[in-house]
Amino acid sequence: MTTTRAPATSRRTTRDPAEVPAGLPRWAYVPAAAGGLFVLLPLVALGTRVDWAGYWSLVTSESSRAALALSLQTATTSTLLCLILGVPMALVLARGRFPGRDLLRSLVLVPLVLPPVVGGIALLSAFGRRGLLGESMEVLGLQVAFSTTAVVLAQSFVALPFLVVSLEGALRTAGERYDVVAASLGASPTTVLRRVTLPLVWPGLVSGTVLAFARALGEFGATITFAGSLQGVTRTLPLEVYLQRETDPDAAVALSLLLVAVAVAVIGLTHRRGASR
Repeated sequence: MTTTRAPATSRRTTRDPAEVPAGLPRWAYVPAAAGGLFVLLPLVALGTRVDWAGYWSLVTSESSRAALALSLQTATTSTLLCLILGVPMALVLARGRFPGRDLLRSLVLVPLVLPPVVGGIALLSAFGRRGLLGESMEVLGLQVAFSTTAVVLAQSFVALPFLVVSLEGALRTAGERYDVVAASLGASPTTVLRRVTLPLVWPGLVSGTVLAFARALGEFGATITFAGSLQGVTRTLPLEVYLQRETDPDAAVALSLLLVAVAVAVIGLTHRRGASR
């Protein structure tokens, strides 16, 4: 009598893909560590050059305090301007349907690749005394170039693309499904934007805002070209570092470390708040 043997069952069990860690190839840690060292090493070297005994007196001089206050003031104003202009721009680029959208996106991103000095010359050509709009504005009694307003415009010009790129990417990733559902339930476009769209892309909005503020805080080339370097008026902290480098290298190093510390603190605090939402 011939007996039929049941096929042997495999002892392997299929695991839920969600329970299996993706992992990383081991070789990825080597260039990642090299990249981390590449970023951290100059900052550590900067700390070794600081005259710690006289650090407080270097960073609390009258010119240093004026430059820091002006930098924080103008960077904050520039970031607010970037939010006012950048959020609608990102929405239009991500959700709008109109001819020339790709061309518009390319133009918005031009300041990312332009040398800052070229950006300053472009602003001077538009808003300077002999610029495209400068003569008309001067007739009205408005002078933009070489003023605090020029600092804000220069910072906004170079920082705006960072906010737009970050938020547009978040909008594309989030999609329009929940927006459509909210609209089908009778919500107005403004309500959908306020109650659905922006909460969904909040991390991208926070990241873009932080990037814009950090870029504005560190802006140098466009500022010195378009706004000059007038103490208390247009001399921001990066310009103060540049000037001190020629006359007092110790002060330049101390102020550089202060600028790094302020940027790290802002990014760290904002990232923590954004992650807790």
